[in-house]
Amino acid sequence: MPLARTTHATAASRSFRAFRSCATRALESERALYLSRAGVGIVLDLTEGRMPAVAYWGSDLGDLTRDELDLILDAATVAPNQNALDIPPRTGLLPQDADGWLGEPGLLGGRDNGSGFAPRLGLVAHTLRQNAPDGSGEKDVLSLTLEDAALGLEVVLALELLNSGLVRMRGTLTNRGEGNYRLQSFTMALPVPSEANEILDFAGRWTREREPQRLPVRVGQHLRENRRGRTGADSAFLMHVGERGFTYSSGEVWALHTGFSGQHRHVVERTSAGETILAGGEGLFAGEVVLAHGESYESPDVYASHGVGLDEVAQRFHAWLRSRENHVDTNRPVTLNVWEAVYFDHDLDRLKDLADRAAELGVERYVLDDGWFGDRRDDYAGLGDWVVSTDMWPNGLTPLIEHVKGHGMQFGLWFEPEMVNEDSAVAREHPEWIMGTTMQRLPEQSRHQQVLNLAIPEAYAHVRDQMVQVLEANDIDYIKWDHNRDLIEAGFRETGQPATHAQTLATYRLLDELKERFPGLEIESCSSGGARVDLGVLERTDRVWVSDCIDPLERQMMNRWTNQLIPLELMGSHVASGASHTTGRLHSIGYRAATALFGHFGIEWDLRLATDEEMAELREWVQLYKDERDLLFTGDRVRVDLGDDSIALHGVVARDASRALFAFTALSRSDANQTGRLYFPGLDDDARYRLEVLVPGAKPSGYVPSPVMSSASGVLAPTPGNAREYERLNAEFKARGVTDQVLSGRTWASVGITTPILNPENTVLLRLTRVN
Repeated sequence: MPLARTTHATAASRSFRAFRSCATRALESERALYLSRAGVGIVLDLTEGRMPAVAYWGSDLGDLTRDELDLILDAATVAPNQNALDIPPRTGLLPQDADGWLGEPGLLGGRDNGSGFAPRLGLVAHTLRQNAPDGSGEKDVLSLTLEDAALGLEVVLALELLNSGLVRMRGTLTNRGEGNYRLQSFTMALPVPSEANEILDFAGRWTREREPQRLPVRVGQHLRENRRGRTGADSAFLMHVGERGFTYSSGEVWALHTGFSGQHRHVVERTSAGETILAGGEGLFAGEVVLAHGESYESPDVYASHGVGLDEVAQRFHAWLRSRENHVDTNRPVTLNVWEAVYFDHDLDRLKDLADRAAELGVERYVLDDGWFGDRRDDYAGLGDWVVSTDMWPNGLTPLIEHVKGHGMQFGLWFEPEMVNEDSAVAREHPEWIMGTTMQRLPEQSRHQQVLNLAIPEAYAHVRDQMVQVLEANDIDYIKWDHNRDLIEAGFRETGQPATHAQTLATYRLLDELKERFPGLEIESCSSGGARVDLGVLERTDRVWVSDCIDPLERQMMNRWTNQLIPLELMGSHVASGASHTTGRLHSIGYRAATALFGHFGIEWDLRLATDEEMAELREWVQLYKDERDLLFTGDRVRVDLGDDSIALHGVVARDASRALFAFTALSRSDANQTGRLYFPGLDDDARYRLEVLVPGAKPSGYVPSPVMSSASGVLAPTPGNAREYERLNAEFKARGVTDQVLSGRTWASVGITTPILNPENTVLLRLTRVN
């Protein structure tokens, strides 16, 4: 159906701030349970003996009576037609053949003799736990015990409604019968209404991660199955379905994410009867999970978000992640990674010089990348031997670490624990530890490397012990954890059995063990750039590397869509070299830094090549990041629909709406760059705000401000690098009688300003501050 037009002011009034204080509710009748939190409501059909089903998932329904709750179940019941089951069909949390679901079942598997392929799981018990008697805790946890006694199967499903309105589901399957049960898939599902008729998910590749794609919902299955053994640069990431034409601020949207770093699946399926589900789970190879009597399989977490517009969907994920006890604080250190400056050339004097230059800029963390260990002089050898090279580092890493620490900076180190070169000591001594399907051959190499099978206890212990030795011998604050190839023929070489499931769990175990052993250690998930970005790995790590491409033009898109799942403070976002490492494009410092600003800010540039003027300008950007990181890492993310892909406007609004920081970018040539309008949603409608334009260092190329921006504080904000220009413009505007423009939040959101002119691949920052 067509969407009603949603104005930016309306979108602002619906901002995430509006439903943070919504009451939490839990109401139960004999047949149903209603939970609501943070503006989201979910109604479950808990009829005993049947598969639990969701009758409603969407915006909060307010206060209901028990009679109304039962009526919702009846209203959601499909009338059977003449060529269907005699009882109304129901789509359960684990859709099953026994309920008349004719799509792909949620539980697929069977016994060795072929029986057990079509279970009839029914509810036998359920419990609801809230963290506070009044329901005001961090989450509601519903535990559902299902069984098919005849087939000897038990499933316990946990459905949680988290503090931000996210739904989180997981399941445990236990074999209670005799003989093995061979699991093929365990996919949990939520229904979405028929008006959800458009899909948004993501494609991508190395250096072009999370590229959005849209398509209509049709009868049949839209399956995004990942078989790379890691999350993947082409991961569906988030599977959205919504009203046709949904935008950042309009249209009802439902989204699902499988929080797992190995093989996984995301599904949208619509039957010919019009039932539509959104589903997710782990992807398994044949024979990968075989349960003997009494053994269990635990699924990964599947997360689901509902909202009006993509921003509201994203803000639910951000709010929940920020509420975790182990979440990072807002004081995210400015980071220098030396990879693009030195590659494998680890000359101590050169590295010390980079540390000196970094300290001069105000950098707070220094990261030594690949090349410090074993025989690693290029990417052909040494991977897997996690011992400091005595050739490159005759006195160990201590001289560099002490030099870095002397400047007050943290020290970080690169590892790739799951990988191995065939030309390495560990591969020569233990070829059976390399993943493969037979001892007679190895998989094809990728980046000259193979995969070390951490599911083998001895291999796991080898990697763990070597890493522990390095971490105990050196004062290391941070690990950049890389994973530079997809897994193919990923099995135990001695038996030929598949191992991606076990490998993923072993990696999680290693991350957990290191975190427990070294409190305060931060770990970044890097995987050929952004090929391991998911909520499973982020339970154990402190940020992700969005992409190996930090060309700011490419990062405009990749940062925007990575932010659909995770908040800015978890996204590594660095200032690129003048000539981009992966594209060769040349960009100004202003464009590179303004792009990196909206994320965990860092630098990837060989600072020895920077002029004094460039260093001075970069220093201003570092200081601006430090001044604004509290806002960036606590505020609500806002992305504005401008109707033109050649320009972009996005920002962060403080939780109390006291201030906001927006970035306007010209991506390419467009008439809208001269005739369009910019709107600033998310502010307090009735408060008044002053607009400032922030231009650290050099003015963006081709910049011509719109009239309202041409005020005493509206062309340039005074910074050490542009104080003289600021004074000149201040005097000019004073002579012309131009004064500050202060407008209400409602006006900034509804009327906005005419678009300033910029040459392509330039950004200007706009700050709005509430005034008395």
